[in-house]
Amino acid sequence: MTNNEFVVQGPYPDDAELTGYTPKLPTKERHYTLKTAGFWVRFWAFLIDSLVISAVIGICINPIFHLMDWSLSDSAWYAPISIISAVIYYLYFVLMTKFLGQTLGKMAFGLRVVSLKHETLSWSDVIYREWIGRFISNFIKLLYVFVAILPNNQGLHDYFADTMVVHEKIYVEKDFEQPVPTTQKTVKQPEMIEESTKE
Repeated sequence: MTNNEFVVQGPYPDDAELTGYTPKLPTKERHYTLKTAGFWVRFWAFLIDSLVISAVIGICINPIFHLMDWSLSDSAWYAPISIISAVIYYLYFVLMTKFLGQTLGKMAFGLRVVSLKHETLSWSDVIYREWIGRFISNFIKLLYVFVAILPNNQGLHDYFADTMVVHEKIYVEKDFEQPVPTTQKTVKQPEMIEESTKE
């Protein structure tokens, strides 16, 4: 850039004739995004998952406890049946979500967990969501109500991991307003005429 040029940024409607710049208005484009899963469909998916976990414990664990003559009725958190049930419960959600992106309950309703930060779910996403976040939500059941009232139907465990549950094959239309691009125009600076003063 020479000394007699300067740069004009952005639209200048008053100088449109001088610069040859025609201002552009924001344009709206149609964008389609996967629909988020609401409270009730996620509730029914969770119910199916709970039945699957109960069936696994009933088929695989209970016979061993009967064979060893261990108590199945002890409800204390430190009881062997409570610890084994919790391990199976959390392993089910962690491993299914990490490797498939969905549990059997979510498969039945066509739902999938997606990350808002990464292309695919990372181990940290899954552990924060399915272990830490789910543990807190299970401890305070009322926290699951957040799924019904918060934007994008995110629960507390979704906020922990920056994830969202979506329908796999249902899309919704969203208006996307394109911002006005910032342009640069080079304009010749008017020459300065120096007046000589004579004494």
